[in-house]
Amino acid sequence: MTEVASREEANVTLLLLGDPECGKSTFLSRLQSGKKPTVPQPDAGNNIDILKDSDQPFLYDIRFSKKSFTLEIYDTSSPSKHWSTLCPDIVILAFDISNRETLTGLKAWRNDITRYFQQGQGERIPVMMLGLKRDLRKEGEGIIYPQETYRIAQELRCDRYAECSAVTGELLAETFEDLARLAGMTTTDNGGQTAGGCQIL
Repeated sequence: MTEVASREEANVTLLLLGDPECGKSTFLSRLQSGKKPTVPQPDAGNNIDILKDSDQPFLYDIRFSKKSFTLEIYDTSSPSKHWSTLCPDIVILAFDISNRETLTGLKAWRNDITRYFQQGQGERIPVMMLGLKRDLRKEGEGIIYPQETYRIAQELRCDRYAECSAVTGELLAETFEDLARLAGMTTTDNGGQTAGGCQIL
């Protein structure tokens, strides 16, 4: 079997869910651009070329732990199909760390995952919770601390929790590495579902 053929068989489909404007497109765009983190600027977000929804799925060739596979990522705004018609191997629940409403909205998204993708008994799918816009976490009333989000990730039965900033690049590489590890696990017999509890990055 050629390397090309084996890689074609190792496609991992990932669905990114979350409220509008929570940072999903910027996150995916920074991953694809490969730009090095820059010193935070008021308009730093404008330095990232934002991917177009019409270009979905976004493809990322991964080589991780001696495995090669293609990560095929769909955002909720895919124009070609409604996200509920997909058959994802992994789902990411994204929220904006600076906007508590997007964190509260994750419960509805988690219910949708169960509704559309986990209808059969024992039919579970790895779910990762992702906090975006980490650079906008400011001290003050209503601040969302990591301890709180980790607790919510456990309540929503997520397998992993991570947070990062696509604008500054803080923890971006670590988040993508954890995501690649989870994706790689779905290509094994054991799958990506953790035995129990939520792992924090």
